Amino acid sequence: MADAKVIPFGEEPRARRKARRTGRTGRGTALAPVPEARSGPRPVPAPQPAGGRTLDERIAGGLAFLRRRITGDYEVDDFGYDRELTDQVLMSLLRPLYEKYFRVEVKGVANIPAEGGALIVANHSGTLPLDGLMLQVAVHDHHPAQRHLRLLAADLVFVLPVMNELARKAGHTLACAEDAQRLLERGEIVGVMPEGFKGIGKPFADRYKLQRFGRGGFVSTALKAGVPIVPCSIVGAEEIYPMIGNAKTLARVLGLPYFPVTPTFPWLGPLGAVPLPTKWTIQFGEPIPTDGYPAEAADDPMLMFNLTDQVRETIQHTLYKLLVQRRSVFF
Repeated sequence: MADAKVIPFGEEPRARRKARRTGRTGRGTALAPVPEARSGPRPVPAPQPAGGRTLDERIAGGLAFLRRRITGDYEVDDFGYDRELTDQVLMSLLRPLYEKYFRVEVKGVANIPAEGGALIVANHSGTLPLDGLMLQVAVHDHHPAQRHLRLLAADLVFVLPVMNELARKAGHTLACAEDAQRLLERGEIVGVMPEGFKGIGKPFADRYKLQRFGRGGFVSTALKAGVPIVPCSIVGAEEIYPMIGNAKTLARVLGLPYFPVTPTFPWLGPLGAVPLPTKWTIQFGEPIPTDGYPAEAADDPMLMFNLTDQVRETIQHTLYKLLVQRRSVFF
C-alpha cells in the first residue's frame, strides 16, 4: 500500500479550504458542523409525577375509579371492607394529618409479620380515637408488604349513622372475639386497644399510665388462632386534647361514655375540637408467639393472665422509654 500523502499545514487545496470555511464540499453536500463545547451544568430532566404516573394516567385512573363507584363494579368483603376505597380515598385523606400535622415517626415495623395473621395490641388515648387511625396509616404506609390493619372498634362506633359506614368501609369491625378470630384465621393483621374508653377518656393527669386491659380476651383469641401478639406503644396522642374535666351528667344525657372538658373545648366551640399538633412516635415491639401452646391453652385463665400482663408491661415500659427519649411534646 502506498504511503498516505501528508499535506503541510497551510498548503491544502484551495477548494478544500473553501469548503471548510463555507461548510460545503465541492459536490454540494453539507458538512456536519462541529459541536461547540457546552459550559455549565447539564439541563436537569423534568421530574416525573408522583407514583411514576403521568398526569393523563392519573386522570384516567381517577375516572375509572369513579366509574366503578357509580356502576357498583367494586368488591367488599363480608365485613363491609372496601379495600379500593380505603387505599384511594380514606388513606389519602388521613395521610396529610399523619405526615404533616402529627409528623408520626414509626419504629419496629419489621416486627409485624410479612404474611399471615397477627394481633397488634396498642395503648389507647387522646379523648377522640385518632390514634387508631394513625396506627392504620402507619401499618399500611411503612410495612414493606403494605399490609392492611383491621381495627376492632367499640359498639358506639357502629351506632352512629355516618361513622358506622365509614368504619366498615375502612375495614374496622365490632370488638368481639368471633370477628377477631375469623379475621386472624384468614391471615389478616388485626388491631385492638384493650383499654377501651377507660384509656381514651382518662384525665390528662393520668397520661401514659395504662388502664386495665379487660379480661384478656384478646390473648384467648390469639391463642385460638395461633398468631403472634405484637405489642405497640403510641406516644403523642395523650396531648392532642388535654382532658381536664368530664361533664358526667351531660354525658349520660347524650348517651356517651364521657363528655370531655379541655382548655379549648367547649369554650371555643367547633374551633376547640381542633387537636394540638403534637409529635407522635409509634413503636412496634417484638412479637410474642402463641403457636407453641396446646389447643386447650385458650381456656387456661392463669396463662391468659400471665400473657396479658406480659403484653401490658411491655407496652408500659416502652412508653416510659419513648417519653425519656423525646425532646418535646411538639418537636
